[in-house]
Amino acid sequence: MNCCSAMASLLKSPSFLSPLNQKLNYVSFSPMTTNLQSKFCRASVRNGRWHVPSLTIKSQAAVEGDVLEKESVSINEESDYGVVCMHHVGILCENLERSLEFYQNVLGLKINEARPHDKLPYRGAWLWVGSEMIHLMELPNPDPLTGRAQHGGRDRHTCIAIRDVSKLKAIFDKAGIPYTLSHSGRPAIFARDPDANALEFTQVDG
Repeated sequence: MNCCSAMASLLKSPSFLSPLNQKLNYVSFSPMTTNLQSKFCRASVRNGRWHVPSLTIKSQAAVEGDVLEKESVSINEESDYGVVCMHHVGILCENLERSLEFYQNVLGLKINEARPHDKLPYRGAWLWVGSEMIHLMELPNPDPLTGRAQHGGRDRHTCIAIRDVSKLKAIFDKAGIPYTLSHSGRPAIFARDPDANALEFTQVDG
């Protein structure tokens, strides 16, 4: 019996597969046996023992990865909890009035008066962004204000879809607000609010 045949027989034997089958329960090695035979031809026998130090581990990892993939698909199918849309984005600010000057007077966003202001232990405001909202929260900001990326697209950012980037660019120019344009050349403009929170405005059709 040559090396390949011997190792193929070993792979198919219950004693070889038992530890892995106990760990992986229902997973079978049989589909992998043929693919592994050629690799086992490089195995050697020393002191009466087979020496394939890494292949068994790699095979086990591959099967375990396949199990995780199958389980994740199963979980996704069984946990459809009904994502609808983004409801709001929370943005921290040091001074609510200063932030409202930017979000209301520069960007033209309107306050949602129906959202509670006095039921929270901090000051804030809810601003309409289409059918979703930005929640400004006057709270300490753990993020550093210096050392951030010059281009907001390379930082944590909130993206707002707009109709005309050129018009917003003119608004920023008039207000003296620094901005950068998309590095890819698409119609998008990036700016920061008074607390250095990055905002992206990307142009959409329709």
